[in-house]
Amino acid sequence: MTAAGPVFEAAAQHPFWEWALGVPLRITIVVAVALVVQWILIRLINRVVRRMASSARKERLGQSRRAARTAELSALLMSERREQRAEAIGSLLRSVVRVAVWSIATLTVLPELGVQIAPLLASAGVVGVALGFGAQTLVKDYLSGIFLILEDQFGVGDVIDVGPVIGTVEEVTLRVTRLRDPGGVVWYIRNGEILRVANRSQGWMVAVVDVPVGYDEDLDRVREIVEAVAEDMDTDERYDDMLLSRPEFAGVESVSGDAMFLRITARAVPQQTVPLTRVIRERLKLAFDRAGIRVPILARPPIDPATGTAFGTASVPPPK
Repeated sequence: MTAAGPVFEAAAQHPFWEWALGVPLRITIVVAVALVVQWILIRLINRVVRRMASSARKERLGQSRRAARTAELSALLMSERREQRAEAIGSLLRSVVRVAVWSIATLTVLPELGVQIAPLLASAGVVGVALGFGAQTLVKDYLSGIFLILEDQFGVGDVIDVGPVIGTVEEVTLRVTRLRDPGGVVWYIRNGEILRVANRSQGWMVAVVDVPVGYDEDLDRVREIVEAVAEDMDTDERYDDMLLSRPEFAGVESVSGDAMFLRITARAVPQQTVPLTRVIRERLKLAFDRAGIRVPILARPPIDPATGTAFGTASVPPPK
Protein backbone atom coordinates (compact mmCIF):
# COMPACT_ATOMS: atom_id res chain seq x y z
CA MET A 1 0.00 0.00 0.00
CA THR A 2 2.80 2.36 0.90
CA ALA A 3 4.78 1.33 -2.17
CA ALA A 4 1.88 2.10 -4.49
CA GLY A 5 1.49 5.63 -3.20
CA PRO A 6 4.77 7.02 -4.57
CA VAL A 7 4.15 5.22 -7.87
CA PHE A 8 0.75 6.84 -8.26
CA GLU A 9 2.09 10.23 -7.31
CA ALA A 10 4.91 9.87 -9.82
CA ALA A 11 2.46 8.86 -12.55
CA ALA A 12 0.20 11.78 -11.69
CA GLN A 13 3.12 14.17 -12.10
CA HIS A 14 3.74 12.94 -15.64
CA PRO A 15 2.77 15.68 -18.19
CA PHE A 16 0.26 13.45 -19.98
CA TRP A 17 -1.56 12.39 -16.83
CA GLU A 18 -1.44 15.90 -15.48
CA TRP A 19 -3.13 17.09 -18.65
CA ALA A 20 -5.57 14.14 -18.74
CA LEU A 21 -6.66 14.74 -15.15
CA GLY A 22 -7.18 18.42 -15.91
CA VAL A 23 -9.00 19.69 -19.00
CA PRO A 24 -10.38 16.38 -20.38
CA LEU A 25 -11.70 15.36 -16.98
CA ARG A 26 -13.46 18.69 -16.47
CA ILE A 27 -14.95 18.53 -19.97
CA THR A 28 -16.11 14.97 -19.33
CA ILE A 29 -17.76 16.09 -16.08
CA VAL A 30 -19.53 18.97 -17.87
CA VAL A 31 -20.80 16.65 -20.63
CA ALA A 32 -21.92 14.07 -18.06
CA VAL A 33 -23.78 16.70 -16.04
CA ALA A 34 -25.44 18.01 -19.23
CA LEU A 35 -26.57 14.50 -20.15
CA VAL A 36 -27.98 13.90 -16.66
CA VAL A 37 -29.79 17.26 -16.57
CA GLN A 38 -31.22 16.67 -20.05
CA TRP A 39 -32.37 13.17 -19.07
CA ILE A 40 -34.06 14.44 -15.90
CA LEU A 41 -35.83 17.35 -17.62
CA ILE A 42 -37.00 15.28 -20.60
CA ARG A 43 -38.21 12.54 -18.24
CA LEU A 44 -40.15 15.16 -16.28
CA ILE A 45 -41.65 16.58 -19.49
CA ASN A 46 -42.64 13.11 -20.69
CA ARG A 47 -44.32 12.38 -17.35
CA VAL A 48 -46.33 15.62 -17.50
CA VAL A 49 -47.33 14.95 -21.13
CA ARG A 50 -48.42 11.41 -20.29
CA ARG A 51 -50.46 12.71 -17.37
CA MET A 52 -52.17 15.31 -19.56
CA ALA A 53 -52.87 12.74 -22.30
CA SER A 54 -54.15 10.20 -19.77
CA SER A 55 -56.48 12.81 -18.27
CA ALA A 56 -57.90 13.63 -21.70
CA ARG A 57 -58.25 9.92 -22.51
CA LYS A 58 -60.14 9.19 -19.28
CA GLU A 59 -62.43 12.14 -19.88
CA ARG A 60 -63.11 10.87 -23.39
CA LEU A 61 -63.96 7.36 -22.18
CA GLY A 62 -66.27 8.76 -19.53
CA GLN A 63 -68.13 10.84 -22.09
CA SER A 64 -68.50 7.89 -24.44
CA ARG A 65 -70.22 5.95 -21.63
CA ARG A 66 -72.60 8.80 -20.84
CA ALA A 67 -73.71 9.40 -24.41
CA ALA A 68 -73.28 7.56 -27.67
CA ARG A 69 -73.65 10.77 -29.66
CA THR A 70 -75.35 14.21 -29.39
CA ALA A 71 -73.62 17.44 -28.49
CA GLU A 72 -71.44 15.83 -25.81
CA LEU A 73 -69.36 14.29 -28.59
CA SER A 74 -68.17 17.81 -29.36
CA ALA A 75 -66.35 17.79 -26.01
CA LEU A 76 -65.14 14.27 -26.82
CA LEU A 77 -63.50 15.50 -30.01
CA MET A 78 -61.95 18.43 -28.18
CA SER A 79 -60.48 16.06 -25.59
CA GLU A 80 -58.79 14.19 -28.43
CA ARG A 81 -57.31 17.49 -29.58
CA ARG A 82 -56.08 18.18 -26.05
CA GLU A 83 -54.23 14.88 -26.14
CA GLN A 84 -52.61 15.79 -29.48
CA ARG A 85 -51.84 19.27 -28.15
CA ALA A 86 -50.10 17.76 -25.12
CA GLU A 87 -47.87 15.71 -27.43
CA ALA A 88 -47.07 18.77 -29.57
CA ILE A 89 -46.19 20.91 -26.55
CA GLY A 90 -44.07 18.08 -25.16
CA SER A 91 -42.14 17.87 -28.41
CA LEU A 92 -41.56 21.63 -28.39
CA LEU A 93 -40.40 21.63 -24.75
CA ARG A 94 -38.02 18.74 -25.35
CA SER A 95 -36.42 20.66 -28.23
CA VAL A 96 -36.07 23.77 -26.05
CA VAL A 97 -34.49 21.73 -23.24
CA ARG A 98 -31.93 20.18 -25.58
CA VAL A 99 -30.95 23.54 -27.08
CA ALA A 100 -30.72 25.25 -23.68
CA VAL A 101 -28.75 22.47 -21.95
CA TRP A 102 -26.19 22.05 -24.70
CA SER A 103 -25.80 25.79 -25.23
CA ILE A 104 -24.90 26.18 -21.55
CA ALA A 105 -22.62 23.14 -21.72
CA THR A 106 -20.83 24.57 -24.76
CA LEU A 107 -20.29 27.93 -23.04
CA THR A 108 -18.89 26.06 -20.04
CA VAL A 109 -16.50 23.91 -22.10
CA LEU A 110 -15.09 26.68 -24.29
CA PRO A 111 -13.05 28.34 -21.48
CA GLU A 112 -11.53 24.94 -20.68
CA LEU A 113 -10.24 24.82 -24.26
CA GLY A 114 -8.69 28.26 -23.95
CA VAL A 115 -11.43 30.17 -25.75
CA GLN A 116 -12.35 33.50 -24.20
CA ILE A 117 -16.14 33.65 -24.19
CA ALA A 118 -16.43 37.27 -23.02
CA PRO A 119 -15.54 38.73 -26.46
CA LEU A 120 -17.61 35.97 -28.03
CA LEU A 121 -20.66 36.91 -25.98
CA ALA A 122 -20.15 40.58 -26.75
CA SER A 123 -19.88 39.81 -30.45
CA ALA A 124 -22.94 37.61 -30.20
CA GLY A 125 -24.84 40.50 -28.65
CA VAL A 126 -23.88 42.83 -31.51
CA VAL A 127 -24.71 40.17 -34.08
CA GLY A 128 -28.00 39.50 -32.31
CA VAL A 129 -28.96 43.17 -32.51
CA ALA A 130 -28.04 43.25 -36.21
CA LEU A 131 -30.03 40.11 -36.87
CA GLY A 132 -32.91 41.53 -34.86
CA PHE A 133 -33.14 44.45 -37.28
CA GLY A 134 -32.36 42.47 -40.41
CA ALA A 135 -34.39 39.36 -39.64
CA GLN A 136 -37.51 40.79 -38.03
CA THR A 137 -39.70 38.76 -40.37
CA LEU A 138 -37.94 35.55 -39.41
CA VAL A 139 -38.31 36.30 -35.69
CA LYS A 140 -41.97 37.12 -36.24
CA ASP A 141 -42.50 33.81 -38.04
CA TYR A 142 -40.88 31.81 -35.23
CA LEU A 143 -42.80 33.60 -32.48
CA SER A 144 -46.08 33.13 -34.37
CA GLY A 145 -45.27 29.44 -34.86
CA ILE A 146 -44.68 28.98 -31.14
CA PHE A 147 -48.03 30.55 -30.26
CA LEU A 148 -49.84 28.59 -32.99
CA ILE A 149 -48.64 25.37 -31.35
CA LEU A 150 -49.17 26.45 -27.74
CA GLU A 151 -52.67 27.82 -28.38
CA ASP A 152 -53.65 24.82 -30.55
CA GLN A 153 -55.14 27.01 -33.25
CA PHE A 154 -54.80 24.13 -35.73
CA GLY A 155 -52.90 20.90 -36.17
CA VAL A 156 -51.89 18.39 -38.80
CA GLY A 157 -54.98 17.03 -40.56
CA ASP A 158 -57.21 20.04 -39.85
CA VAL A 159 -59.04 21.82 -42.65
CA ILE A 160 -58.47 25.54 -42.18
CA ASP A 161 -59.17 28.83 -43.93
CA VAL A 162 -56.28 31.29 -43.59
CA GLY A 163 -57.53 33.88 -46.07
CA PRO A 164 -55.77 33.26 -49.36
CA VAL A 165 -56.32 29.51 -49.29
CA ILE A 166 -58.50 26.79 -47.77
CA GLY A 167 -56.85 23.42 -47.35
CA THR A 168 -55.74 20.53 -45.19
CA VAL A 169 -52.77 21.08 -42.90
CA GLU A 170 -49.96 18.68 -43.79
CA GLU A 171 -47.14 20.07 -41.67
CA VAL A 172 -46.70 22.74 -39.00
CA THR A 173 -43.22 24.01 -38.17
CA LEU A 174 -42.07 27.03 -36.21
CA ARG A 175 -41.53 29.02 -39.43
CA VAL A 176 -44.03 27.83 -42.06
CA THR A 177 -47.29 25.91 -42.35
CA ARG A 178 -47.86 23.60 -45.32
CA LEU A 179 -51.40 23.27 -46.72
CA ARG A 180 -52.87 21.25 -49.57
CA ASP A 181 -55.97 22.77 -51.14
CA PRO A 182 -58.87 20.72 -52.63
CA GLY A 183 -57.22 20.94 -56.06
CA GLY A 184 -54.07 19.23 -54.77
CA VAL A 185 -51.89 22.36 -54.83
CA VAL A 186 -49.40 22.62 -51.95
CA TRP A 187 -49.17 26.01 -50.24
CA TYR A 188 -46.37 27.16 -47.94
CA ILE A 189 -47.53 29.99 -45.69
CA ARG A 190 -45.23 31.84 -43.29
CA ASN A 191 -46.63 31.74 -39.77
CA GLY A 192 -46.05 35.46 -39.36
CA GLU A 193 -48.42 36.13 -42.29
CA ILE A 194 -51.33 34.18 -40.74
CA LEU A 195 -53.53 36.94 -39.36
CA ARG A 196 -56.70 34.88 -38.79
CA VAL A 197 -57.59 31.20 -38.88
CA ALA A 198 -60.97 29.57 -39.47
CA ASN A 199 -60.63 25.95 -38.31
CA ARG A 200 -63.21 23.65 -39.85
CA SER A 201 -62.06 20.58 -37.91
CA GLN A 202 -62.44 21.56 -34.27
CA GLY A 203 -65.46 20.31 -32.35
CA TRP A 204 -68.33 20.15 -34.83
CA MET A 205 -69.83 21.72 -37.96
CA VAL A 206 -73.36 22.27 -39.24
CA ALA A 207 -74.56 20.47 -42.35
CA VAL A 208 -77.23 22.45 -44.21
CA VAL A 209 -79.57 20.87 -46.76
CA ASP A 210 -82.13 22.81 -48.83
CA VAL A 211 -84.76 20.61 -50.49
CA PRO A 212 -87.48 21.91 -52.88
CA VAL A 213 -91.05 20.61 -52.69
CA GLY A 214 -94.16 21.62 -54.59
CA TYR A 215 -95.78 24.89 -53.58
CA ASP A 216 -99.19 23.21 -53.13
CA GLU A 217 -97.93 20.42 -50.82
CA ASP A 218 -99.26 20.19 -47.25
CA LEU A 219 -96.47 21.72 -45.18
CA ASP A 220 -97.50 19.93 -41.97
CA ARG A 221 -97.38 16.55 -43.75
CA VAL A 222 -94.01 17.36 -45.26
CA ARG A 223 -92.75 18.37 -41.81
CA GLU A 224 -93.87 15.01 -40.38
CA ILE A 225 -92.00 13.13 -43.11
CA VAL A 226 -88.83 15.14 -42.50
CA GLU A 227 -89.09 14.58 -38.75
CA ALA A 228 -89.54 10.84 -39.30
CA VAL A 229 -86.42 10.71 -41.50
CA ALA A 230 -84.50 12.70 -38.87
CA GLU A 231 -85.58 10.36 -36.09
CA ASP A 232 -84.65 7.30 -38.14
CA MET A 233 -81.18 8.70 -38.91
CA ASP A 234 -80.65 9.65 -35.27
CA THR A 235 -81.20 6.06 -34.13
CA ASP A 236 -79.29 4.44 -37.00
CA GLU A 237 -75.79 3.35 -35.90
CA ARG A 238 -74.49 3.58 -39.47
CA TYR A 239 -74.34 7.37 -39.13
CA ASP A 240 -72.57 7.51 -35.75
CA ASP A 241 -69.28 8.45 -37.41
CA MET A 242 -70.73 11.54 -39.11
CA LEU A 243 -73.85 12.64 -37.21
CA LEU A 244 -73.58 14.31 -33.79
CA SER A 245 -77.19 15.30 -33.21
CA ARG A 246 -80.65 14.69 -34.57
CA PRO A 247 -81.31 16.53 -37.87
CA GLU A 248 -83.71 19.42 -37.38
CA PHE A 249 -86.40 20.84 -39.65
CA ALA A 250 -85.50 24.53 -39.73
CA GLY A 251 -88.53 25.58 -41.81
CA VAL A 252 -89.21 27.15 -45.19
CA GLU A 253 -86.10 28.93 -46.35
CA SER A 254 -87.60 30.54 -49.48
CA VAL A 255 -90.47 30.35 -51.95
CA SER A 256 -89.82 30.63 -55.66
CA GLY A 257 -92.36 30.03 -58.39
CA ASP A 258 -93.76 26.53 -58.03
CA ALA A 259 -91.37 25.44 -55.28
CA MET A 260 -90.89 25.79 -51.54
CA PHE A 261 -87.33 25.31 -50.34
CA LEU A 262 -87.14 23.53 -46.99
CA ARG A 263 -84.03 23.74 -44.83
CA ILE A 264 -82.75 20.85 -42.71
CA THR A 265 -79.74 21.30 -40.43
CA ALA A 266 -77.67 18.75 -38.53
CA ARG A 267 -74.61 18.91 -36.32
CA ALA A 268 -71.87 16.92 -38.03
CA VAL A 269 -68.44 15.54 -37.28
CA PRO A 270 -65.71 17.78 -38.77
CA GLN A 271 -64.91 16.98 -42.41
CA GLN A 272 -68.10 14.89 -42.67
CA THR A 273 -70.54 17.62 -43.67
CA VAL A 274 -70.51 16.78 -47.40
CA PRO A 275 -71.17 13.02 -46.93
CA LEU A 276 -73.86 13.81 -44.37
CA THR A 277 -75.70 16.26 -46.65
CA ARG A 278 -75.68 13.63 -49.42
CA VAL A 279 -77.17 11.03 -47.08
CA ILE A 280 -79.89 13.43 -45.89
CA ARG A 281 -80.85 14.27 -49.48
CA GLU A 282 -80.97 10.59 -50.40
CA ARG A 283 -83.12 9.66 -47.41
CA LEU A 284 -85.49 12.56 -48.03
CA LYS A 285 -85.81 11.68 -51.72
CA LEU A 286 -86.78 8.09 -50.90
CA ALA A 287 -89.23 9.23 -48.21
CA PHE A 288 -90.85 11.76 -50.54
CA ASP A 289 -91.21 9.13 -53.26
CA ARG A 290 -92.96 6.71 -50.87
CA ALA A 291 -95.28 9.45 -49.59
CA GLY A 292 -96.05 10.86 -53.04
CA ILE A 293 -94.62 14.29 -52.27
CA ARG A 294 -94.08 16.18 -55.50
CA VAL A 295 -90.66 17.71 -56.07
CA PRO A 296 -90.88 20.41 -58.75
CA ILE A 297 -88.57 20.40 -61.73
CA LEU A 298 -86.60 23.61 -61.50
CA ALA A 299 -86.22 25.32 -64.84
CA ARG A 300 -82.68 25.78 -66.05
CA PRO A 301 -81.69 28.34 -68.66
CA PRO A 302 -80.69 26.89 -72.02
CA ILE A 303 -76.99 26.47 -72.69
CA ASP A 304 -75.31 28.26 -75.58
CA PRO A 305 -73.29 25.53 -77.37
CA ALA A 306 -70.86 28.12 -78.73
CA THR A 307 -69.77 29.46 -75.33
CA GLY A 308 -70.81 26.66 -72.98
CA THR A 309 -72.63 29.16 -70.72
CA ALA A 310 -76.28 29.91 -70.11
CA PHE A 311 -77.98 32.40 -72.41
CA GLY A 312 -78.09 35.84 -70.91
CA THR A 313 -74.94 35.42 -68.83
CA ALA A 314 -71.69 37.19 -69.49
CA SER A 315 -68.74 35.15 -70.68
CA VAL A 316 -65.09 36.05 -70.84
CA PRO A 317 -63.77 35.94 -74.41
CA PRO A 318 -60.76 33.72 -75.02
CA PRO A 319 -57.41 35.49 -75.24
CA LYS A 320 -56.23 36.39 -78.70
